[in-house]
Amino acid sequence: MKVGIDRIGFSAPNRYLDLVDLAHARGVDPNKYLTGIGQRKMAVPALSQDIVALGANAAEDALSDCEDAEKASIGLLIVATESGVDQSKASALFVHELLGLPDSMRAIEIKEACYGGTAGLQIAADFVRAHPGAEALVIAADIARYGLNTGGEVTQGAGAVAMLVAENPHILALEERSVVRSRSTDDFWRPNYSAEAFAKGKYSEQVYLEMFAEDWREAESLGLTQVGDLQALLFHIPFSKMGRKGLRSLESVIPITDYERLRARFEKAIIYGQDVGNLYTASLYLSLISLLEQDESLYEGDRIGLFSYGSGSVAELFFGTLQIGYRDRLDRTSHEALLATRQRLNMNEYETIFNDSLVTDGSRQDIEDGDTTAPHALVRIEGHERCYR
Repeated sequence: MKVGIDRIGFSAPNRYLDLVDLAHARGVDPNKYLTGIGQRKMAVPALSQDIVALGANAAEDALSDCEDAEKASIGLLIVATESGVDQSKASALFVHELLGLPDSMRAIEIKEACYGGTAGLQIAADFVRAHPGAEALVIAADIARYGLNTGGEVTQGAGAVAMLVAENPHILALEERSVVRSRSTDDFWRPNYSAEAFAKGKYSEQVYLEMFAEDWREAESLGLTQVGDLQALLFHIPFSKMGRKGLRSLESVIPITDYERLRARFEKAIIYGQDVGNLYTASLYLSLISLLEQDESLYEGDRIGLFSYGSGSVAELFFGTLQIGYRDRLDRTSHEALLATRQRLNMNEYETIFNDSLVTDGSRQDIEDGDTTAPHALVRIEGHERCYR
């Protein structure tokens, strides 16, 4: 039985900061951002655009033409995030209500840094294999924050990707065998008391590349890489230069024709991410959407590799095959329009939005709607409770 991604969609805040503007404000050569880390813009979320709203909006995009009968077959909802809104209640329950999903299902939130989206996808695939006829909705949603005028500021971003996992999928059938490894590292973390993350940048990059190399060697020993038939290789991209370094590590170990094919398609896979920024759990899957919508040379039946990494750390290399008619489940026109019509912020506007915060004393706070065109938004905090549109 084939199981995999049947529908996919994404959402992003409707405001962004151009990294040339950030470079000038911080006294940095713009090429350090544009070339050095490989990014162009970063999404800037308003308070109303938390991970619940972004995740629900991504799900609306993925399920836009989904029949009610198909929604009724969803038996599992997973939200993967490292930007959770509550220490107890799963963000999936807020999303469940906003989407009007049936009560007869499981709704949970999971966490393992940027690997969480892949954990959710694999759990969902196992659920579908164990429950014939059932489907699962996986949402990866995050807001990357490092603080103003910090080393990590340029690698911020926000957004969400939603994936419906089902039997006989229309987009990507997932292979059951993959290579995964876990080890405790201290390369990146965000304590409960901090609104911003902390990172050891060079060390995190080192762990990322080491774990990719280990995954690749093991997958190769198991006959999973089949590099001559591998048409694309995607990476977790908190910024595009990170994934590019991962790919370059293969330049001397695989045939040059295979490397050049993977390199060309990697460039297509980073187009959306370069204009949205770091999506943590959703970064790999925004890369998948970018590849499928921007690369017209792919064919049905092509095999794709995906490398997922979450600091702390868990890394997994897995594979899937494009399905017949997969292009019919994509929406390149609306996704390009979403990114093209965003509002460009100046530095004062960006810093004002960044410094906005939610009340924590139980008083009422009515929240300005950052995007009135989006289906869902956080509109009010009152008595420590969140109220959504």
